[in-house]
Amino acid sequence: MHDIDRPKLDALPDRVEGGIAIQVAKGLVKSTDAKAALTRVHLAHTLSGLAACDLVIETVNEDEEVKRGLYASLKGMLKPDAILATDTSSISITRLAAATDRPQRFLGMHFMNPVPRMELVEIIPGIATLPEVVRLASDVAKRMGKTPVAAQDFPAFMVNRILAPMINEAIYVLYEGVGTVESIDAACKLGLHHPMGPLALADFIGLDIFLSIMKVLHEGLADQKYRPCPLLIKYVEAGWLGRKSGRGFYDYSVAPPKPTR
Repeated sequence: MHDIDRPKLDALPDRVEGGIAIQVAKGLVKSTDAKAALTRVHLAHTLSGLAACDLVIETVNEDEEVKRGLYASLKGMLKPDAILATDTSSISITRLAAATDRPQRFLGMHFMNPVPRMELVEIIPGIATLPEVVRLASDVAKRMGKTPVAAQDFPAFMVNRILAPMINEAIYVLYEGVGTVESIDAACKLGLHHPMGPLALADFIGLDIFLSIMKVLHEGLADQKYRPCPLLIKYVEAGWLGRKSGRGFYDYSVAPPKPTR
């Protein structure tokens, strides 16, 4: 694992251990498997530490320029046959691949959140991706205990193209005063049998990330049905980004979190 934030990187093994400990306590992971997993966690304090990797998965912010900058820094760092994957939830794989030194060995591996619990990985090839790279990435996902599903390189791929408009519409329902935060989330949990309401889910994803997804859909498909709700834009402008900032559609400074509207 590599991160430009050194304190965050140094804290990662403890975070991983804490996450696995929760799974052990719930009976989802055996303690022997947990100990073995922790021995496979290694920190790379510079990008050159990734030189021996067969597969590198980029998971930086949902910002195309940030991703392109990272790919530029990786040029010459990875071995020629290494696969480079992105965990982008919406950005064009083909366009990102063109910024790398290996478009034929580049693809999308979109892990669903929360990653330790969700089984799905969308496997998205770009126009230049070799079939063997798709196969290898799918095999790795299976070895992780995930279920790989093939998706084509269109804005937001499959899951987010379906999910994001639903969440955006829930924000419109709030914006138009049809329901409150509490009533909208309760209605979706009870009426649609969703484990989490759409507004709570937006907070979990991060409202800035969610806005980026909606912009990709709106610009890429040129359809007004994907227009980001003005309330979502205002929240992001205010720095109300959800759980990670302590405030979004809920106030996370109190327990349990309270709706802000």
